[in-house]
Amino acid sequence: MKLRLMLWLLGWMLKRALRRKPRFRDSLTAMRGLDWGIATEDLTIARHYRMSPHGIRAGRGLPVDLDLELRFEDEATALKILRKPTQQAFLDGMMAGRVRLVGDAGDLQKLQALLKCL
Repeated sequence: MKLRLMLWLLGWMLKRALRRKPRFRDSLTAMRGLDWGIATEDLTIARHYRMSPHGIRAGRGLPVDLDLELRFEDEATALKILRKPTQQAFLDGMMAGRVRLVGDAGDLQKLQALLKCL
């Protein structure tokens, strides 16, 4: 339940940042948008975010046309890594097999840079 709430709040924070933070808006405009999602490996908890300079939409599940997916081994692993989402935490999780990246690693770097603006 905590992960579901955290992912819902993330969507709310992204929408708020688009309205209130010019640096976030400018970064998103430079990226021309990004569609990404977060889920557990068994897909019991999954949420996607469609971000463009015109707006951000969030929803349940993982559509097949996303640019980037972050899949976590379980809810506890996701909570641990997402509370302090550093690049090293993601790398350690990927090396240990607890985090799986589906998509381009360059998109992950863009996403991390964008999330710093929150």
